[in-house]
Amino acid sequence: MLRRLHHEQPESFAFTAANLAWAEGQITKYPEGRQASAVIPLLWRAQEQEGWLSKPAIEAIADMLGMAYIRVLEVASFYFMFQLQPVGSVAHIQICGTTSCMICGAEDLIAVCREKIADKPHQLSEDGKFSWEEVECLGSCTNAPMAQIGKDYYEDLTAEGFAKMIDEMAAGQVPVPGPQNGRYAAEPLSGLTSLTEYDSGKTKYNASVQLATDIGDSIKRIDGTEVPLSTPWLGKNATGTKATPPKAAETGKPANQQKKPAAKKAKADKAEAAAPAATGKPKKPRTMKAPRKAGADDLKQLKGVGPKLEQTLNELGFWHFDQIAKWGADEIAWVDDNLKFKGRIERDGWIEQAKILAEGGETTFSNKVKKGDVY
Repeated sequence: MLRRLHHEQPESFAFTAANLAWAEGQITKYPEGRQASAVIPLLWRAQEQEGWLSKPAIEAIADMLGMAYIRVLEVASFYFMFQLQPVGSVAHIQICGTTSCMICGAEDLIAVCREKIADKPHQLSEDGKFSWEEVECLGSCTNAPMAQIGKDYYEDLTAEGFAKMIDEMAAGQVPVPGPQNGRYAAEPLSGLTSLTEYDSGKTKYNASVQLATDIGDSIKRIDGTEVPLSTPWLGKNATGTKATPPKAAETGKPANQQKKPAAKKAKADKAEAAAPAATGKPKKPRTMKAPRKAGADDLKQLKGVGPKLEQTLNELGFWHFDQIAKWGADEIAWVDDNLKFKGRIERDGWIEQAKILAEGGETTFSNKVKKGDVY
């Protein structure tokens, strides 16, 4: 099946503050140079935030991970769990249409979708609340026919009951997931024939449904506020920031090889004192109508700057690393407004990178660009 980007695209994409912290935490799971391994979780988080994956979202994630846009698009278009077009604001319904479900009434469920949502799959309902599609086997054959709605399975469906569920969701209710015919789990409809000593009445729902009802997020999209950010791989109590550096005695290195935090702090204080005071108002930096005679710098050597963003920076009048290196907080605010992607400059560390590159130095990312490892 050919999967293309939707013909209508938003102008930009940005993670919410909570989701950005989560995404950056995921990237730290992987060693330097292997950040691309985080592409699937970041794409999934973007989809949870927006409901679907747009071109700006794909490109933003590519920039975060130092990947070529086409590489991230390949991932997004390969996996059918990623939606490349807008979906219903309340729910996107996936009807299983494989053998067991088809025999047991999946076509009736699809007829309900055509009647109550839209005639064709991947089309929004008139009120924009719902969309639907037919998918391959979802693995709940004993409880056929079934559908996945949001994060959970709704099983043992009938056309009448399914139509009522859609009406309930449209009214703001969340139907309890799991079997819809009174069955506890996946036991025979006639009752247990084995393991009869098992008492299914110990809990109201089976474990999966119980967890779904306890959490209460069946059709709710993740927004980053569900649980505190946890990144235990950065340290026992880390919460998205780097773990506290070990003391000298814990590193196993001689004392004379330890970093000197006092000297480092003094240097930082000196740099901060030399920086112009911020006014809190966006201020346009000094720009140029054209690059210097020696030619423009390759701004793509800055992490987070791809060909499209480099072109935008050039159009704004920025051609050289030393221009970017001079930006203060007010100038950053101005550029942020004009790039329409707030936070990128500080998140990716453009100023620090630009200072190094302007002085003829190199960064890990600029080396990758020069080697052709970043396209």
